[in-house]
Amino acid sequence: MSNNQIIINNIRRLIRLKGLKQCAVAEKAGFSPNAFSAMLTERKAIMAEYMPDIASALGVPVNELYKKGDD
Repeated sequence: MSNNQIIINNIRRLIRLKGLKQCAVAEKAGFSPNAFSAMLTERKAIMAEYMPDIASALGVPVNELYKKGDD
C-alpha cells in the first residue's frame, strides 16, 4: 500500500470514527468539497503542506494521518 493510500485510509477512518461529514472537514481544512473528494479518490495529490490543515480539521496530530495499520 502506498503512503498516499495510507493517508487516505486514515483520513476516511477518522472522518468515520468522529462522525464527521467529509464536506465539513474539507471546508474546515480550507478546501472545496470537490477538491477534497478528488484528493480522497486519488484524482488530486495530497501535498505535504496540506497535512497540518487536514489534521487540524480532524482534531488530531499530523502524525495520526501517517500511521500504518496498528501503529
